[in-house]
Amino acid sequence: MSQDRKRAPRRDKASEPVNAASERVTHIPDIISLVKDAYGDLRPAERRVADVVLEDVEAAVAASNGELARRAGVSEPTVTRFCRAIGCEGVRDFKLRLAQSLVVGTLYLGKSGAHADNGLPFWNAVFGEAHRAIEATERQLDPAELQKAADLIAGARQIAVFGLGGSASALAQETQYRLFRYGIAVSAHIDPYVMRMTASTLKPKDVVIAISATGRTREVVEAVEIARQYRATIICVTAPDTDLARACDVRLTVAVPEYADTLKPTALRFAFLTLIDLMATATGYKLGGSARETLRRVKYNVQIRRAGREMEPLGD
Repeated sequence: MSQDRKRAPRRDKASEPVNAASERVTHIPDIISLVKDAYGDLRPAERRVADVVLEDVEAAVAASNGELARRAGVSEPTVTRFCRAIGCEGVRDFKLRLAQSLVVGTLYLGKSGAHADNGLPFWNAVFGEAHRAIEATERQLDPAELQKAADLIAGARQIAVFGLGGSASALAQETQYRLFRYGIAVSAHIDPYVMRMTASTLKPKDVVIAISATGRTREVVEAVEIARQYRATIICVTAPDTDLARACDVRLTVAVPEYADTLKPTALRFAFLTLIDLMATATGYKLGGSARETLRRVKYNVQIRRAGREMEPLGD
């Protein structure tokens, strides 16, 4: 990627506030999210500045340009370049927007006292990323594509769910658990050879649900292409504008950037679980009475075998 393309896009003047009051109310950019979203495109030295900012936003607001540079182990001009790389005019503009973003984050993004660290350094990282992933899903998901997926699943002869790797394989099994209790013939496949073999057996009334965090998992894409060869319909749960998304008929996509914390599980799981829950619930609504009757039968035969209250978790 060229250095020019690494820079944040020029702001559209048509979107600029007409006065300071309107900027405070409706046009404050979420600079914390901008830093996170731009992280992968920053130079290594600029990433060190981003790390310092994200590690302690309040301290970054109070720090001088020189102090930020010292903490990041970079020069002061690098701090200025970092600010411009994420779309600010300079350090002063960045600090102002950072302070504004912190106030909004405290009110609405799970950073109130109820979600304080409680002495655990990972507390806000896990809760905050989970909240952000679900919010990103709500913003990005196309409701029309969700309804198409539900229509296809409800009318399918059988469903094959493909997922390979740590997160996708677990999500494939979760999809099976969500759908079979509606009376749908569904099976999850997490072995690449079984995926290929299963894809070879499919027919025009069959549906594949393919799950991949990156959308580049070659074995999953190849299995999908085999299934399409035999005229099965493909639904994907993946990142947008990827090989897998382009190979599918219905696309349930969301982009959730990942950040440099190797000990924290991926936040994308929360986004994909939300997509799967939405897809399953939309299918249940599509099936209506038949889904409710199947769920009643499942719940009855589970409940009579164990002690417990009548209203235990309905989905399990």
